Amino acid sequence: MSAYEMLHTFRVRASCLSFDVLRDRLGPREGYPVTAYAVAGTQAEKGKKNSVIVMKMSNLNREKKEEEDESEGKSDEEEKEEEGEEENTKEVLRTAEIYHQGTVNRIRICPHSTETRTFVSSWSEKGKVHIWDIAPQLASLETTEFSKEVAKVKPVFTFGGHVEEGYGMDWSSTREGYLLTGDCTRHIHLWTPRQADWLVSQQTFSSHHSSVEDIQWSPNEEHVFASCSTDKTIRVWDDRAAHHKACMITVPEAHSADVNVINWNRTEPFIVSGGDDGVLKIWDLRKLDTHAALFKHHTGPITSVEWHPTDSSVFGASGEDNQVSLWDLGVESAEPLLINDTEVPPQLLFIHQGQEEIKELHWHPFVPGLVLTTSLMNFNLFKTISV
Repeated sequence: MSAYEMLHTFRVRASCLSFDVLRDRLGPREGYPVTAYAVAGTQAEKGKKNSVIVMKMSNLNREKKEEEDESEGKSDEEEKEEEGEEENTKEVLRTAEIYHQGTVNRIRICPHSTETRTFVSSWSEKGKVHIWDIAPQLASLETTEFSKEVAKVKPVFTFGGHVEEGYGMDWSSTREGYLLTGDCTRHIHLWTPRQADWLVSQQTFSSHHSSVEDIQWSPNEEHVFASCSTDKTIRVWDDRAAHHKACMITVPEAHSADVNVINWNRTEPFIVSGGDDGVLKIWDLRKLDTHAALFKHHTGPITSVEWHPTDSSVFGASGEDNQVSLWDLGVESAEPLLINDTEVPPQLLFIHQGQEEIKELHWHPFVPGLVLTTSLMNFNLFKTISV
């Protein structure tokens, strides 16, 4: 019996360091086949070949149950009919590309989209942050005659005020159009939407001592956000305060090495973090003097963490050890499990392998339990029987 309910692999023409899943208009859904939309940014070998890739992945079916070979005794005509049925159930990938100057370090979709406008922000290795409207590309994926050419369109808006490139980026879910971007020189800029563009703050949130690796808006408090850095700290901010006083809470030595990624739980006062030390930590915002939980399973730096969109006790993580791990804090047993002479935390639900250099993991917001990952070679979409 397979541990996967569904598993699909897709390749695009270049590696993608970052991607995001679209909150599409199909809404919450169950059953098969599944359709999913995403946007990714490439890391092409030649800098001029980079692009923002809008993707539609459709006809995603569940894994076939293992059955005994029933082909014996069937006529040639029956076997041909079955081959045709298999062809009709094959997954389909459609893409529409926009030319992007330089590698895309990180890409995020604005959660407040409309039928005529879907904003996407991209962090370029060239030190600029672009905002794109991918609504035309999404519309083209629904037609029978979509173009495979890389479109050369101008961004809706570009900000070149960061001193260097960066990775930290997050759209607010509580305030439409508000964006935060953080760079490798420790500076965080607040973007305020205007009627036709954005006003980007010239004063920055600069309490970190080195590169800002990740930023997360609070899902509940519209003026509050968190950040993590290579200075080993996690900080919580209030954008209503003066910039030099906006850092309200600092967690020093949150990890023993760079803090790479954080994610804010949507319903509980928890933040999950992952660092270069390979450790995953859970932080209770009501008591940040120490971590609420610690998990040491990965053997390489953590590259991505994200809470399940509807189950507040479940989260996923990826690491440079080529593993994706799924965890459930609801498992209360403190005794580790012994598997092949190796102790495994009882909260560890599932391990996904088979990809090299996994960069990001995201849960689908509307398809229960569907996980998407990007790596050096490909994208994986999977559902496990464990979640």
